[in-house]
Amino acid sequence: MAKADADAASPLFDKVALIGIGLIGSSLSHAIRRKGLAPTISGSARSAETRETAQRLGLVDEVFDNAAAACQDADLVVLCSPVGTFAAIAQEIGPVLKNGAIITDVGSVKTAVINDVAPYLPAGAHFIPGHPIAGSEVSGPESGFAELFDDRWCILTPTDKTDPEALSKLVHFWEQCGARVDLMDATHHDLVLAVTSHIPHLIAYNIVGTASDLEAVTESEVVKYSAGGFRDFTRIAASDPTMWRDVFLNNRDAVLEVLGRFSEDLAALQRAIRWGDGDMLFDLFTRTRDIRRNIIDAGQETPVPDFGRRGPGKVDD
Repeated sequence: MAKADADAASPLFDKVALIGIGLIGSSLSHAIRRKGLAPTISGSARSAETRETAQRLGLVDEVFDNAAAACQDADLVVLCSPVGTFAAIAQEIGPVLKNGAIITDVGSVKTAVINDVAPYLPAGAHFIPGHPIAGSEVSGPESGFAELFDDRWCILTPTDKTDPEALSKLVHFWEQCGARVDLMDATHHDLVLAVTSHIPHLIAYNIVGTASDLEAVTESEVVKYSAGGFRDFTRIAASDPTMWRDVFLNNRDAVLEVLGRFSEDLAALQRAIRWGDGDMLFDLFTRTRDIRRNIIDAGQETPVPDFGRRGPGKVDD
């Protein structure tokens, strides 16, 4: 579906509106500027500080405190705020969207987003939900960088009503931002992400919370003697609490389904340790190591150890 690289420098859109200018929104701005994908980028943010920073960094050509103003005459609208805000935003921008505009998002939940957004959009607009599998525990307009999406997957979840031409254009947009694009059913996306992202984040939040609640271990000891595994958990658990609250509330069915399976497997692991079943432990650890190797072979990670010191930009959402 992608066009030839020869026209990569030609603008795909006259105006792109970024609704929310945090890590993903600011990184999209950098990626759009890098390839010249749109001559005009507008943005909206509730915080005056965020708006000032976005202008100072040149992330936007114009910025507003409301989404409707940012979306005026936009050819592409990208919802980059927490998914819990999408219904209100869709209701606000629906009346001002130009005919033929493409509306997409970057949330890690898709079924709830479709239910929240689609009813408020006019017939002439093309809503194509999306999810770039890229992110970091850091947030804010100063945290973005153009390379965030390079060689990362972006999943689009078109419906049977999606316009093929609009889909092709959005695929090309994400490819020019550096991503590899895959198409997926929204319900299946939510189940896959519950396994690969949402439950791992829930576990990270829980284990870090457990460590902070243990009376027999002081907080200073937790900080001072953190091993690599715990440091990885704390990095994930430092992710934006508003975003992740909304993710769990909006993907509850898939999360609860996978969490139930995880609880069963955890109980089996508990029994193996109690009864000294070394074979079961060895088999499990062997299988999981193979998955890690497959991730590295697929180019989604590096085998180089970082001991938690590589810095931002590696925790996917």
